[in-house]
Amino acid sequence: MTVRVTTLDNGMRVATDSMENVETVTLGTWVGIGARDEAPEVNGISHLLEHMVFKGTERRTARQIAEEIEAVGGHLNAYTSRENTAYYAKVLKDDIGLAVDLVSDIVMHATMDPVELEREKSVICQEIHQAHDTPDDIVFDLFQEAAYPDQAIGRPVLGKEDIVRALERDDVEGYRKQSYTGPHSLFCAAGRIDHDELVTMIADTFDTLPTLNGNGREAAKYKGGDIRLERDLEQVHIVLGLEGVGYREDDFYAASVLSTLFGGGMSSRLFQEVREERGLAYSIYSFLSCYEDSGIFGIYAGTGEEHLSDLIPLLADEAGKVIDSLNEEETERARAQLKASILMARESTSARTEQMARHLMLFGRPLDPQEIVAKIEAVDGDAVRDVATRIFRGRPSVAAIGPVKGLENPDTLAARFN
Repeated sequence: MTVRVTTLDNGMRVATDSMENVETVTLGTWVGIGARDEAPEVNGISHLLEHMVFKGTERRTARQIAEEIEAVGGHLNAYTSRENTAYYAKVLKDDIGLAVDLVSDIVMHATMDPVELEREKSVICQEIHQAHDTPDDIVFDLFQEAAYPDQAIGRPVLGKEDIVRALERDDVEGYRKQSYTGPHSLFCAAGRIDHDELVTMIADTFDTLPTLNGNGREAAKYKGGDIRLERDLEQVHIVLGLEGVGYREDDFYAASVLSTLFGGGMSSRLFQEVREERGLAYSIYSFLSCYEDSGIFGIYAGTGEEHLSDLIPLLADEAGKVIDSLNEEETERARAQLKASILMARESTSARTEQMARHLMLFGRPLDPQEIVAKIEAVDGDAVRDVATRIFRGRPSVAAIGPVKGLENPDTLAARFN
């Protein structure tokens, strides 16, 4: 394996994955703080902080940040998830120094100007409105809330408009100082890069990162629920899911194979039966949403109101059939799809950086791709049937937006999975 990891005195880990045959590098810092670490009264603050670091630092204006990275043909971006916040850049190998300087500058030295804060809060509220105007987007936030009610992990990453508008500079700056610490942070890079040189650069640029460990996060507890929003739309957007597995569970790879063969591609059971054979939905797929301590196995479908009465029973029937009629051919096909996606991602500096960061956050070490492939290859039909039995005989969660009056009542729907 080509990954090297060094821990700095402040607790920050620096990891590199050397790729000698490429001309680019993807690098960035990952902070193990996200929406599930927020108190209810500041929901959305992680995402607001992510936006604010791009609005200017002690040395650069927002415009200068954009111009400097684009002047070398690179790009600089960020994202907030429920468990992490990431700031990353992709550049040519000769521009590593600039990329490190930019990433460290925005993360460590953003000024959080009050005028810019008010402007950015307005931008984020527009983003929230846009999400609400996109039913196949917002339905996933509703589903998360249904699955994990009254918990941080069930609240939206973007937050709620009234909460975001009420946040002040001291709130955002205080959250950064408390949350962005060495033990919570990684700096990862993949591509044409020298590990020792990067370690020296990161030790210099992140030298004032606090060494606080923090208090830990609230454990996630799947409960299951039902949220329906009547809207005048052409389609019903529905997400139906059940308790799945966390990243660290032994069943993770079996659940991944199950999701792939059940609804992960054009050859999957859901695509073939729901779309190709019955024509009940244009978009239909299954997915795994995994966290460090919990997870969801979900199904998304967009369908006409007239098809609801046929679609929901069919989804439940297909779930039951996986347990009873799984065959080795589709298991092997799903394993091949998963292995190919992992090995193909090895050709991308961005994918390798992201994977390295995720593994270090979850497991405290990088996982060798061959170790992952071996675990996928070890998943047989019995393992898939066992995890399917565990998942598909649980309590479902449902979120639906559109003309939902024809959707059967929650008790009837739940009974189909018991």
